[in-house]
Amino acid sequence: MPNVTMYTTAVCPYCIRAKQILQSRGVERIDEIRIDMQPDERIKMMQLTGRRTVPQIFIGDTHVGGCDDLIALDGRGGLVPLLQGA
Repeated sequence: MPNVTMYTTAVCPYCIRAKQILQSRGVERIDEIRIDMQPDERIKMMQLTGRRTVPQIFIGDTHVGGCDDLIALDGRGGLVPLLQGA
């Protein structure tokens, strides 16, 4: 399974929901980067994604996007294959 990285904050309900979805699909470990505690990481996140909001989710080298993007990907049947490295 590819590494899953998520830019988050402590109280973001969309971050919590995204983690729940990923865990329901078998993800056991999510590398969280807390931009509320590491302001420099917010700048890095914005440079990588062009977005300011959290969560920003990466599966391997693939930028999935935010929670709505993750839900849409899962709804299209694309999340599990991505998590399986396909």
